[in-house]
Amino acid sequence: MPIDYSQKIPNNVNLAGDRRLQRALEQWQPGFLDWWMEMGPIGFQNREVYLRTATSVDAQGWATFGHVRMPEYRWGIFLAEPEPERKIAFGAHRGEPAWSEVPGEYRAALRRLVVTQGDTEPASVEQQRHLGATSPSLYDLRNLFQVNVEEARHLWAMVYLLHAHFGRDGREEAEALLRRRSGDSDNPRILGAFNEPTPDWLAYLMFTYFTDRDGKYQLASLAESAFDPLARTCRFMLTEEAHHMFVGETGVGRVVKRTCELMREHDTDAVGRFGGIDLKLIQKYLNFHFSVSLDLFGSELSTNAANYFTMGLKGRFNEESRDDDHRLDTAQYAVERPVEGRIERCEGPALLALNETLRDSYVVDSARGVARWNKIIRDAGVDFELRLPHRGFNRKIGDWSALRITPQGEIVSTAEWDAHAGEWLPTREEREFVGSLMRPVTEPGKFAGWIAPPARGINHQPIEFEYVKS
Repeated sequence: MPIDYSQKIPNNVNLAGDRRLQRALEQWQPGFLDWWMEMGPIGFQNREVYLRTATSVDAQGWATFGHVRMPEYRWGIFLAEPEPERKIAFGAHRGEPAWSEVPGEYRAALRRLVVTQGDTEPASVEQQRHLGATSPSLYDLRNLFQVNVEEARHLWAMVYLLHAHFGRDGREEAEALLRRRSGDSDNPRILGAFNEPTPDWLAYLMFTYFTDRDGKYQLASLAESAFDPLARTCRFMLTEEAHHMFVGETGVGRVVKRTCELMREHDTDAVGRFGGIDLKLIQKYLNFHFSVSLDLFGSELSTNAANYFTMGLKGRFNEESRDDDHRLDTAQYAVERPVEGRIERCEGPALLALNETLRDSYVVDSARGVARWNKIIRDAGVDFELRLPHRGFNRKIGDWSALRITPQGEIVSTAEWDAHAGEWLPTREEREFVGSLMRPVTEPGKFAGWIAPPARGINHQPIEFEYVKS
């Protein structure tokens, strides 16, 4: 279905056919633009950026490119094409027709899911708003802004659902999404990872690899929802989320490559004095961002997750490909948990372990990118291996939060943790050092000394293309 760009709010949901809804969203739109100008990227609002815009939601039209100023970007409401006679794939309502409207008995639970997902989208824009001033290249600057405008469009996606399906409560929640601020002590974002600062580009690249990957799994779970407008919204969002993870994976890979080049050029592991980032420090950043992102999945055993599944609101990753009854009333699932000072895998009700089911898929997926980074290291002839830390490391939510776990999975005392935390997580001095490397490079085709150029440009453009015009 083509997207109608002739309207004030571009959409493919026939917004013009519902004047009440159209007016409500047009009243919300100025507040969104005020939020973007206040909390969006600093210093580049009047620059023309080579951005991708969707013209339709199919494979042929979801990406067209051109230079545009970010405040003039046409944010809108895009749902994937409906699946004819779609049936609910899991839970107590399995086999029934998918819902086009919210069932009254599930209204509060579904609104909570939409609001929580919606809150992450503006939060990441706020976390990244200062990064343009220290971009390592125009290529990277453009990728940052592409991620930013798409996260803002994902906010629009959730706000549409709130306005269209949740009445006055939904409109109030949509307003609140513009009032919360990442890291604000009085009115923070809902999830902890989205209140963490993103002070430098290594942190940003780790965020887009690990935290946006959590977004992939959350969106994929919601794309299974019995509530069809939510499922269709998330299916299209997933096409955009893939680019965010690409930015993270290739970006960290380019940092690793440059570090290895400097190690070989200067015959040393310590490349900081040559303007690079040591592999050991990259490992510490990896440890932090992986552990923070694991918390986003919630507790290992969760009655909320079980209820969402049984209601049909949130499924599993690749639900329909799973070989079970998709109800899980009697199914068991093994969960790794601390038990009396030991770490054990314990069988338990699969319904309660749905967060861990999703987290297990995420860990496997995350390891694939780490393996590709390690191939870069091996190909450079360097004897070092990046590793994902144990899932209990540095956790603030769930069974692990009360314990101190090393990256290798050993339970230690608080005193021992405090004595060694600087070996596992970036210290203040190390973050300041990385910050000192963050000097902007704005000449087309040039890159900062701590990151290698990409293998190719964007949309068949050369690497030296002027992705952000001066």
